Amino acid sequence: MKLDRFVAAAIAVIAPVEIFVGHAMPGPRWVAVLVALGLAATVAFRRRAPLAAGVAAVALVTLQDFAGGHGTSTAEAVAWMCGLYAIAVWTDTRGFVIGVAALAGLNALSLLAPPPQSYQDAVLFTVVPIVIMVLLRGAVRGRQLRAEALAARAELLERHASDAVLEERARIARELHDLVAHNVSVMVVQAGAERHALPGDRTETRETLAAIEQSGRQALAEARRLLGVLRRDGESDELAPQPGLQELEPRVDQVRRAGLSVTLTLDGDAAPLPAGLDLCAYRVVQESLTNALKHAGAGARAEVRVTYAPAALEIDVRDDGRGGGAAAGSGHGLIGMRERVAVFGGTLEAERRGDGGFRVCARLPAGGPP
Repeated sequence: MKLDRFVAAAIAVIAPVEIFVGHAMPGPRWVAVLVALGLAATVAFRRRAPLAAGVAAVALVTLQDFAGGHGTSTAEAVAWMCGLYAIAVWTDTRGFVIGVAALAGLNALSLLAPPPQSYQDAVLFTVVPIVIMVLLRGAVRGRQLRAEALAARAELLERHASDAVLEERARIARELHDLVAHNVSVMVVQAGAERHALPGDRTETRETLAAIEQSGRQALAEARRLLGVLRRDGESDELAPQPGLQELEPRVDQVRRAGLSVTLTLDGDAAPLPAGLDLCAYRVVQESLTNALKHAGAGARAEVRVTYAPAALEIDVRDDGRGGGAAAGSGHGLIGMRERVAVFGGTLEAERRGDGGFRVCARLPAGGPP
């Protein structure tokens, strides 16, 4: 729109100079100046009201014809063409038809203006602009519509990605809730068992254990209320232990039976991990193998390497397949992995391999989130 205002200002300055200093204009010059200023105004607002601006430009030129003869300055001609461009490119189908009809009708009306204009000129200045407008509309308008469609699709994908992030965060919250609730329930059972096993003279210790047991049961009750909020319809509300890296070998066997050749390598000493971190590592491997199974193709091979280092747990999953939708790094599975790793302050890289296939590499701090 800044460009339109600049062009409008240039026309408002140049057109009067042309009218008074340049070639002689037929008819009263003050009328030509008023028409030129009107045409400059149509250029200024043509993006906001393209049909009105285009029809006004054609009408002003026709008015000048009736005011004293046919002919326009170069600046006025530029403004007239800007109006036709607005009709061709920025109007809907109904507006375009109205604009073309207005052009044809006003050009036909200009035949009545003195001095008489030849029909050949009238046809020339009607048919040629309409043909050009149709061609412009097919080229520019079509490209704009495609761009708008792509923008709408990108917005839809972004919305879906945002929904996927929220859904995955809710799933992570449910799983971590299950871990915490399960551990609290174990603590409650152990405290109760220990309280009943104490001799009768350990009154103070029994009271302490009873308080721990009562607090734990209250925490479990609140956890179950929270679980009702986090669970979706149809999901089980059992506080079952979640899987960890100790279940990795059975999972790899399942993927092998599904048709993907997988090699599992464990490096370093397998140190005990916090339950949440253990679950996160398992889910990263599980989702990476699921993506490889979906997208790598027949005959592909995958390699899983889990490295236990003093400061971090490193996971590297790669395949040599042809890749697929997830290889772009934007699939819902990768979104979920990124969210899980971010919870524990880790990093995740997912990329195509130079020699083909896909690679997922995650690094998780051994102590959990910072």
